[in-house]
Amino acid sequence: MAGAMLAEQSEQTQQCVTCHRESEIAPVIVSQWQQSAHAKNGVGCYECHAAQPTDVDAFEHYEATISIIVSPKDCAACHEKEVKEFDGSHHAKGGQILGSLDNVLGEVVEGVPAANSGCKQCHGSEIKVLEKGKLDPTTWPNTGIGRLNPDGSKGSCSACHSRHAFSPALARQPENCGKCHLGPDHPQYEIYTESKHGIAFRAFIHKMNLSNDTWVLGIDYDAAPTCATCHMSAAKGLTLTHDIGTRISWTLRPEVSIKLENWEQRRDRMKLVCQNCHTPAYVDGFYQQFDDVIELYNEKFAKPAQAIMKSLLVAGKINPTPFDEEIEWTYFYLWHHEGRRARHGASMMGPDYTQWHGFYDIAHRFYIEFIPEAERLLPGVTAEHMASDLHKWTKGLSAEEREQIKQFYRERYGQ
Repeated sequence: MAGAMLAEQSEQTQQCVTCHRESEIAPVIVSQWQQSAHAKNGVGCYECHAAQPTDVDAFEHYEATISIIVSPKDCAACHEKEVKEFDGSHHAKGGQILGSLDNVLGEVVEGVPAANSGCKQCHGSEIKVLEKGKLDPTTWPNTGIGRLNPDGSKGSCSACHSRHAFSPALARQPENCGKCHLGPDHPQYEIYTESKHGIAFRAFIHKMNLSNDTWVLGIDYDAAPTCATCHMSAAKGLTLTHDIGTRISWTLRPEVSIKLENWEQRRDRMKLVCQNCHTPAYVDGFYQQFDDVIELYNEKFAKPAQAIMKSLLVAGKINPTPFDEEIEWTYFYLWHHEGRRARHGASMMGPDYTQWHGFYDIAHRFYIEFIPEAERLLPGVTAEHMASDLHKWTKGLSAEEREQIKQFYRERYGQ
């Protein structure tokens, strides 16, 4: 970018730019920054990285006191509203995984290096500071969304707003969310890609105006929604928010899904987004189908499996240590992988993830693995649950039902 397009920069920032260019130490960050809104508005290296001598991660760098990490607390100097919204979000709590079952799996069962380069790169690490402001290389680099920073703040703005261009187009791309929201246990990106929303985005990306300063659905673009459109961005009746949970009515993460506090208001906000493109009846129909899926998962599979696991623990057939017994892995797959895939698939109109990557795998895991394993450990422990009408098919289909299936295949496939 030509220098004439940049706002006047502070003397300290000019020194940073000159040094990084001439020494060829990460010179690309300079050219990236020059393309940013920061550069156009006179916000440079020093304005973001300046530190107080009393800051725990501060150090002297060519006669300037700086810190490597630019935390949400630093960003709040200019972006107070955005940081306040983020602080109240589930994203800011991402680092809470550090004490969770998932983290036991990552740090203990797998090993700390796996967690450092895996789990914590999305959820966030607790940044440790060594002598003279040096960052502990086992905890840094890290741009996890719920990172625990040396200044006490939570989060990493650069998790979504990648440095040093801080491009709005990049932040609005579904792939940006896909860094973390993909894989066998939370495949939101893959689900979005297979959905009609994702198909439309790929076909009409040239119409999305992703680099616009303003980005309001129905005004600046109307070709397709992205993750940001539905969960964060402005639309008729809605302002931009950095609290990504304000439009989510169910939590789909735990073993058994529950509706969130004030779920009706949250759902009404999401419906306002949907109704830019869909009629109220269409939106209500979608939510009816979605709710039915969650209730089916909860009542048929999740609650019985959870109750059976508790019974096995009380009876002393399994111990409190996680992941040291086969059925604990089976149960984990059931809710953490397959159960989430089915629920997320239904929430984002991904039929294949709801069915073949979801309920098919749930049913197989539940009936063919989990129930037999539980019975081997404690005979009779599943009887009450399997007596439910939801599982009566396991007693066998009637002759009439079997003939109906055969007749269908004869008529359709000639077999």
